Amino acid sequence: MRSALGGPRLLLRRLREVMAEPVNAQARLDKIVTVIASNMVAEVCSFYVMRADNTLELFATEGLKREAVHLTTMKAGEGLVGLIAQQAEPLNLPNAQSHPSFSYKPETGEEIYQSFLGVPVLRAGNTLGVMVVQNRAHRLYSEEEVEALQTTAMVLAEMIASGELQALARPGLDIALRRRMTLTGEALADGVGLGHAVMHEPRVVISNLIADDPDLEKQRLDEAIDGLRSSIDLLVDHGDVAHTGEHREVLETFRMFANDPGWMRRLREAVLSGLTAEAAVERVQSDNRARMLRQTDPYLRDRLHDLDELANRLLHRLVGRDMVSGQIQLPENAIVVARSMGPAALLDYDRSRLRGLILEEGGPTSHVAIVARALGIPAVGMVENITGLVEAGDALIVDGATGQVHVRPQQDVEDAYKEKARLRARRQEQYRTLRDVPAISKDGVPISLNMNAGLLIDLPHMNATGAHGIGLFRTELQFMIAERMPTPTEQITLYKTVLEAVGDKQVTFRTLDIGGDKILPYMRAREEENPALGWRAIRIGLDRPGLLRAQLRALLKAAAGRHLKIMFPMVASVDEFVRAKALVQREQEHLVRYHHAVPESVKLGVMVEVPSLLFEIDEIAAEADFLSVGSNDLMQFLYAADRENPLISNRFDPLGPASLRALRLIAEAGKKAGIPVTLCGELGGKPLEAMTLIAIGYQSLSMSPAAIGPVKAMLLDLDIRAAREKILDLLDHAGGIATLRPAIEAFARDHGIPI
Repeated sequence: MRSALGGPRLLLRRLREVMAEPVNAQARLDKIVTVIASNMVAEVCSFYVMRADNTLELFATEGLKREAVHLTTMKAGEGLVGLIAQQAEPLNLPNAQSHPSFSYKPETGEEIYQSFLGVPVLRAGNTLGVMVVQNRAHRLYSEEEVEALQTTAMVLAEMIASGELQALARPGLDIALRRRMTLTGEALADGVGLGHAVMHEPRVVISNLIADDPDLEKQRLDEAIDGLRSSIDLLVDHGDVAHTGEHREVLETFRMFANDPGWMRRLREAVLSGLTAEAAVERVQSDNRARMLRQTDPYLRDRLHDLDELANRLLHRLVGRDMVSGQIQLPENAIVVARSMGPAALLDYDRSRLRGLILEEGGPTSHVAIVARALGIPAVGMVENITGLVEAGDALIVDGATGQVHVRPQQDVEDAYKEKARLRARRQEQYRTLRDVPAISKDGVPISLNMNAGLLIDLPHMNATGAHGIGLFRTELQFMIAERMPTPTEQITLYKTVLEAVGDKQVTFRTLDIGGDKILPYMRAREEENPALGWRAIRIGLDRPGLLRAQLRALLKAAAGRHLKIMFPMVASVDEFVRAKALVQREQEHLVRYHHAVPESVKLGVMVEVPSLLFEIDEIAAEADFLSVGSNDLMQFLYAADRENPLISNRFDPLGPASLRALRLIAEAGKKAGIPVTLCGELGGKPLEAMTLIAIGYQSLSMSPAAIGPVKAMLLDLDIRAAREKILDLLDHAGGIATLRPAIEAFARDHGIPI
């Protein structure tokens, strides 16, 4: 078999003409397979489309029997066509019938054809169909012919994506791109959200696939690649980046991909086949995604993100757009879909229109999950390849309780979730009826239930939930959502507004907890091998006291004539707290010296989240006015288990003996020193965990506003004395048990405690 004189460029030009003709979808497909067969001098050209039921259906053919169209089907993995769809790799055979996967379909009349070339029709790494050419002669197709068919397949992928072929699907048999899916990830934030997809980092939409001037396209591609390499070199060689360490290796790997000759060759071949530079990048990356999504090696799968980012940067260069776009204007009922996201990015979205969040990465204790819970946004993380499976505007349902995501759901599923949302609203209404009910246990013990906050939009929850106060006000959120450093006046205004909103209730301000994954957009980020254990929170404040002193002065001025509570995060030693106290004393003296009004009282506390403090717990309790337990960080540091790492984030249970003994130690130290102890991590917002904490000695908990109702409902049915007796006995006789959760759950069930 020989290639046609025009080769792939002529084929693409002819296809463009066919795509522009005013004909129906079937007529267009019939013309397309005829054009391909003619151009490649093939006796057969067939096009199979993947249906929603994971079945490939013959949609068009030139050379096989026409009556087989929409009749011949095969499952993914069945026959040669099914094998191509499953593996997402081309298959080039001189004698197809000798292949072990060959499956004969008598209605097609294909028994007379020997040579076979099939390629997957891919988009974002997902198989949408298979394109096949066949001939009677025994021969192997050339590399140029394989390339031509792959290039053609990309054009057909865009035709499928346009929705034109849906009209040819039989009722109830949608094409795969529009198939309904139920995906399962990790529940991040409770609630049910129904809406439509908004891509956090939307893919570059390529409107022009076929090149008018391939030489010009090659020049554009080469210039964009040179610019990309230069930008990566600057990133790697930047003076602030250390010359050794894991982060350096990651950046060097990124640079290696950008200079990979195989990647370069595939891009140039795609351009020379007649695609535009943008379409070439899209095609090569779709092939890469298809291969890597089918890898079992976790290291290779992780590299997919590197290649995705590389291709995305190159596409943005080609279309002349910035990688960092402005704030997206959300439609009504928006569900944001992202590979990953920092907490500041989530805060950029209009909360009034945001109904849910879906992430490929991000565990339950990640900071973006904490912010989602604080905002009351249903969220699910660890949803594999969600950015490749969803198109902007797709209907979505997010179930933040089960971790399920429904993509393009059926009407009955949507109706069921609407009813679930209504039931949830009624349950929330029941919780609201508890707002004014005192938070006192069944055996008469009062427990302080507080809420966590960080923004002015959180303040109305105080009255709505009946919270006793704000146990944790995250002051860094004001800094994270601003385009520049908030001025002293802006800080004073925020803190004063918060204090006025709570009235005679208490609010505990946590000083700036920045660093790690909470990077201020206007401050230079420092590369660190392990940011969670690095230069953050009080460490920055003590090393750069100007920032901390400015915040302390703003807090003191805002609280003039009032009671002020300040706590310091990430304190690792008594000495650090003593130094922080000295800064507060200095600022107070400064204000008095210049005749400024000062707070009526100032209470200074420590956030216990670094395990080293457990070995100075009596000393720190003697120095502090109060203790607050940051259970999220304490747990990850205690178990050396990165809460952002999905492989180990759930490896250890906070209801295990080690963590409960550490938490009991803190509660007992506070009681012994006669100072209050509050737990303000996510642990306190779950009824079962809250019951356990109360049993081991905690009388004050702080949580997301949505958690106060369920926790109070649990408390009203809780006999603390009985729970303490049972749980302390379990803890004292754990005997190597990994977790006490099953036994604690059994106690709750036996005593009718809602958890």
